[in-house]
Amino acid sequence: MAVPAQKFETSSAACDFDAGLARGPAIDLVHLARQTMGDEALQLELLGLFDKQAGLAIARLGEECGAGSSQWRVDLAHTLKGSARAVGARRVAAGAEAYEIALRDGRPDLEELAVAVAEARRVIAELLGR
Repeated sequence: MAVPAQKFETSSAACDFDAGLARGPAIDLVHLARQTMGDEALQLELLGLFDKQAGLAIARLGEECGAGSSQWRVDLAHTLKGSARAVGARRVAAGAEAYEIALRDGRPDLEELAVAVAEARRVIAELLGR
């Protein structure tokens, strides 16, 4: 289902993506529009792919695993962080980065990231008309 064009319009008032990752909307549509040069079909495709990836990542990170499981978790959180930044999911990116750091420090807490992913996925579902 197509998303109305006004949802992807760019704005000159948009702030730099790296400033305040955890603030603003769950999905920064201005950032996404810039990344895709305004191609709405591409925006919808990327949001759908990110939705699926984020859901799978959270499910995988939430699994109980034995000792020695932290490196793949760090790698998965890092991958999710990059994907989130690409589509403008600022809170997911910030949550993934915090989780990645916490894993390296031996004190992982998935809650912040899980909440951010749930919110981003809710917004994406609305945008995709699901």
